[in-house]
Amino acid sequence: MTEKPLDGRVAFITGTSRGIGKALALAFADAGAAVVSTGKTMDEHERLPGTVTQTTEEIRERGGDSIALQLDVRDESNVESAIEETVDEFGGLDLVINNAGAIQFGGIDEISAKRFDLLMDVNARGAYVTTRAALPYLRESDHAHVVMNSPPTTMESSPGKAAYALSKYGMTFLARSLADELKSDEIAVNSVWPASAIETEATRHFNLGQPEDWRTPQIVVDAMLELVTRDPTECTGNEFYDEDLLRETGVSEFSDYAVVEGTDPGPTSAQLFDSGYGQNE
Repeated sequence: MTEKPLDGRVAFITGTSRGIGKALALAFADAGAAVVSTGKTMDEHERLPGTVTQTTEEIRERGGDSIALQLDVRDESNVESAIEETVDEFGGLDLVINNAGAIQFGGIDEISAKRFDLLMDVNARGAYVTTRAALPYLRESDHAHVVMNSPPTTMESSPGKAAYALSKYGMTFLARSLADELKSDEIAVNSVWPASAIETEATRHFNLGQPEDWRTPQIVVDAMLELVTRDPTECTGNEFYDEDLLRETGVSEFSDYAVVEGTDPGPTSAQLFDSGYGQNE
């Protein structure tokens, strides 16, 4: 049997009901990892397709190994229990992908303090709590990676998006800091962000661009797979755009990732910060 790049690894991925999170879960399982599929609810959304249970079922139908767990990243005890259940089921933990997130655009008059707290709690704090709960088990792994789905910290002005931007930049700063803090533990911590718009339910909901401006989630998947197969002692503390990460591997043609055939969306087709809005899947 041909060895797969993630054989023997256990991946804990947040937000796998649909979109990028689901695509990551399926791809990691196809690459050999046992996948923990997580989301805030196990129930079907009245307007959106997909559940974490359905993602796990698809993985199993493809011959992979997966469990589905209800996870609210705002609830520390829930997070700790989910991590413990992961280790009880699979015997360890190697990869933590902080993909789940909350999104809301609006100026200071539109975003209430309560909504601001939600964005911070789900995005920055949620990534912190999840990573912290996983650390005891990541320290036992010989191939530990933590990945934040968040943008490089350019810290340029984000009028109309300040609250959301702050919560996402917080994830990246956390990754940068933890990379140094956990280097002696040989745990890699990096962030990855789409260089151009990704087709998700959130993309459509917020009317962000047109289909010819979008790429499929597969480009993020391919970049993430490349990242988590790298030596964690040699690849940590980076803030990657998906396209740049793939270019390092020799990829130069990206038209296959276009949602609309014959188009070639790139970083100039959408503002770079706007390109990752779909990470609340």
